[in-house]
Amino acid sequence: MRRLSTFSALVALSVTTVRIVQAAVYQSIDELPSSVSTRATFDFVIVGGGGAGAALASRLSENPKFNVLLIEAGPDNDGREDLAMPSKNLEVQADETYHWGWYTTPQAGVNNRSIEYKSGHVLGGGTSMNGMVYTRGADNDYDLWGKVAKDKKWSWKALAPYIKKHEKWVQPPGERNISGQYDPRVHGYKGPVGVSLPWSSPIEFDIRCLKNAEIQDEFDFNLDPNSGKPTGVTWTQFTINGGERSSSATAYLGPSVRRRPNLSILVNTYAKRVLPYDGPSIGLWKDIRTVEIAARNGGAVGSAKILLDSGIGPKEELEKVGVKSVVDIHDVGKGLTDHLTASIMWSANGTDTPINATEALELWHKERIGPYAEPTGPRHQILWSRLPENSALLKEYKDPSAGPNAPHFEITLSGGGTTVFSFVVLLTPYSRGSVTINSTDPLSPPLIDLAFLTHPFDRAAVIEGIRQTKRFYSGTAWDGYITSFIGPDPDADPSPEGQEKFWNAIKADVNSFFHPCGTAAISPIGSGVGKGEGVVDADLKVKRARGLRVADAAVIPYVPTAHTQAAVYILAERAADLIKEQWA
Repeated sequence: MRRLSTFSALVALSVTTVRIVQAAVYQSIDELPSSVSTRATFDFVIVGGGGAGAALASRLSENPKFNVLLIEAGPDNDGREDLAMPSKNLEVQADETYHWGWYTTPQAGVNNRSIEYKSGHVLGGGTSMNGMVYTRGADNDYDLWGKVAKDKKWSWKALAPYIKKHEKWVQPPGERNISGQYDPRVHGYKGPVGVSLPWSSPIEFDIRCLKNAEIQDEFDFNLDPNSGKPTGVTWTQFTINGGERSSSATAYLGPSVRRRPNLSILVNTYAKRVLPYDGPSIGLWKDIRTVEIAARNGGAVGSAKILLDSGIGPKEELEKVGVKSVVDIHDVGKGLTDHLTASIMWSANGTDTPINATEALELWHKERIGPYAEPTGPRHQILWSRLPENSALLKEYKDPSAGPNAPHFEITLSGGGTTVFSFVVLLTPYSRGSVTINSTDPLSPPLIDLAFLTHPFDRAAVIEGIRQTKRFYSGTAWDGYITSFIGPDPDADPSPEGQEKFWNAIKADVNSFFHPCGTAAISPIGSGVGKGEGVVDADLKVKRARGLRVADAAVIPYVPTAHTQAAVYILAERAADLIKEQWA
């Protein structure tokens, strides 16, 4: 176990001072030069090399005066073909090398199932292993950040420069014609993260989806889901550049960045705790100047856990576990929100062209095109939808969405063979979970409680989402294509026994889309540390602590109506500027 000293700290984590111009990528603590490994000091220590951490390390080290260390618990992504090849996404997610192996606590709302909770354990974090879907969410989502923080600089309009700063829109592999499938006005073209439409061209199923959006009044076609108004049938965009996955590691930590003399990257190393300065403090404020690390081998779950292991969190709860309280902040680990998904199926008489694995692999190796240049799973279209305005559900409960442009559901549209498949994803849950610890050992896994389906709105909304999907596939555009609904069907049998059968099927299948947020929520500058008062201020500084910020999905107060990687990049880009402004 070693300690790295600092002046200023960040949990996606920054920490401070003295000049060490001896940078490199270190595969373990043992590779650290002696000048670095014994009480070394940096201007910024960033814990977690995921979406936010890699972006921050890259942006902060742009200033040659800043000495930056990035610590990642998992391995380096460099040279790993399975991480580069988009079609390997499901294999990567199943590989224990690349995720933490966490499971949730038994979930009361889903018959006490423990859900495997995938979280990236590799440089690039979740962006190195996710499905690569690129969606920003609704403008209302970001405006809600500003309302919660009481700071208009956290709003869709104010964040516009960062929304485009991280993105590099590119043609899909093979450069097929994509006119009419995206809006060039809403994209960035000079950022590091490659974004594109998939390699393959639309198939009959996709054309029927578009036709159905024309025919049915309830559904519309939307040219681009990333305009801030995502509702409708949209073409799916992915973080793929030139036929390869564009992760935060490849985009922000490429060869030229890794060669910077003021950036050190330490992988296969676990950040155990952040430690307070062992000296006089000012009032209730604690100076955080040290990161304790250990050999081994982040995000909303990881950041909350590090804070709790460090004694930053609800004092009473931490002392029950045996962790000494350093900073008493009630909301650390509270307010966890995530997207839950249920899957439903239809039988169909479409045709699907089988993939010749040998030819596909050769094509990818030679030209970075073909079936292996796009993800395995839903590829072309997504339906983003809201509950109808006259919905009884919205009359009974306050609308949980951030505003009228924010969808309640993401419905994946996938077909082409003998089945049609949809994930029905609840984007606006009422249920709130938590991340806690039950040990003084920082290496022990966190207790993750998603609280799925524990609120009556969520249960009713899942039924409405399934019904909405059934309506979408009931249009005349599907005549002669869809043959029957396989289910689960909430309307097949209204009897108590029938409803119990339906819910047992749903609860056995419900899963997470792995978009956790809210465990170190943003709040106004000057607000307190009690229940519901947040963890960080509008500058992302941890309350009652000096030199410590959180800059990842943990600070997002409510899960956005999107896959969260884009929101995290936007957050990280602004966080980098906040830090630069303070320390320049």
